Amino acid sequence: MNFIIGAAQFGLNYGITNEAGQVSSKELRKILSYAKNNNILSLDTAIEYGDSEIFLGKENISDWQVVTKLPRIPKNTKDVSKWINQQIKSSLSRLKIPKLYGLLLHTPVDLLSKNGKEIWETIQSKKDEGLVEKIGFSIYNPNELELLWDTFRPDIVQAPFNILDRRIKTSGWLQKLNKNGVEVQVRSIFLQGLLLMDPIERNKFFYKWHSIWSVLDSWLIDNNVSPIEASLGFVLSEKNINCIVVGVESKKHLNEIISISNNNYNFKLPEALSINDVNLIEPVNWNLT
Repeated sequence: MNFIIGAAQFGLNYGITNEAGQVSSKELRKILSYAKNNNILSLDTAIEYGDSEIFLGKENISDWQVVTKLPRIPKNTKDVSKWINQQIKSSLSRLKIPKLYGLLLHTPVDLLSKNGKEIWETIQSKKDEGLVEKIGFSIYNPNELELLWDTFRPDIVQAPFNILDRRIKTSGWLQKLNKNGVEVQVRSIFLQGLLLMDPIERNKFFYKWHSIWSVLDSWLIDNNVSPIEASLGFVLSEKNINCIVVGVESKKHLNEIISISNNNYNFKLPEALSINDVNLIEPVNWNLT
């Protein structure tokens, strides 16, 4: 299983457990150096991740495999192809690299609009030109694949997958993607850090799911497993996944992830933890005020 360094924290104050804020340039350098020394040479970023691409571009990442994501295409865009080409050109300029390993649509349902065919043909042409190695989707819900699969075949699908959110697997899509040679990258394995929090630190918004937390917290205690071990072990045990995107705030955090991943975990988390409640498993729906 390969790790990809998620770069949201490099350009934004990202994650509900992130107390340090946006990662400093000094710490970013340490993270990238440590990752490289541990044979991790893949990065996941997005044009919408603040200054992430700019900061990465200052760190000489020419020998890294970089995946970035196109933002939602503005509704008033007259020349869609020109807009996409400009976005890719600007992204490569900020990153200071000659080509991308992956280009994903951050909002793949754009392909269902009247411009869908033009969008897909434009990013396909970047592949033909050698500016992009693989193209695909960054999804939130496997239902998006149901809508897109018959018309648009991606090289990469990036989806959330964690102890609570198992939809990409329970829907059957994980196995189907793997069978069709699609590279599956999973993200949100810690659910923005929520799965790593001490029970007393959870925001009151999450209290309504007390029955879920009761099952999880009891299982962790009974099995003498830490939250980060459970989260990583759960994802690492899934054979149909190619890569895991991990967001890290420090070299120390990355070291912990790598150390844990070197262990062999043979445990089975309760099926009761697999839920489809989007108000909990999709952070965009959280109301933490």
